[in-house]
Amino acid sequence: MFRHDMSEFNGVLPNTDATYRSDRLDLAFDHPDWIPYLITSDDRPIGLAFIYGLGGSVRTINSFVVVRGVRRQGAGLRAACDLVNLHPGPWQVAFQDVNAGAARFWRRVATIVAGQDWTEERRAVPGRPDLPPDVWVSFGRIGPSPVSAIASERPSESSSP
Repeated sequence: MFRHDMSEFNGVLPNTDATYRSDRLDLAFDHPDWIPYLITSDDRPIGLAFIYGLGGSVRTINSFVVVRGVRRQGAGLRAACDLVNLHPGPWQVAFQDVNAGAARFWRRVATIVAGQDWTEERRAVPGRPDLPPDVWVSFGRIGPSPVSAIASERPSESSSP
């Protein structure tokens, strides 16, 4: 879903078998430092989020997407804030300048979660000098944030926050 959504900006097409690259999906389900979340609304799946860095000092939102049918209605904002509440500590997320919607969204999340105590920087994409740098937003949680329904897809985790 995330790769399909990003194809609007990067022009990447599916593989010949109609799938997109799945290395991050595999990591999210198999690596102990990663965790996948299914974002739901009224028990219906509306998005996905992959988090890594759970064992380190900074958590990273690696992939985050909600279906277009619920965008700009608060579901993504609630889910992002809920993820931060589930794993307290410093956070970072990257997006591309060309994705104006993501830029507005993540700056808003950072402001809601951390007030004015967040930073933004551009970092080169590792191994890809042909690409423009990613924009990285970093923040920490300063207090309770809005909560939504997300469920971990790892069998050993609870099915609700």
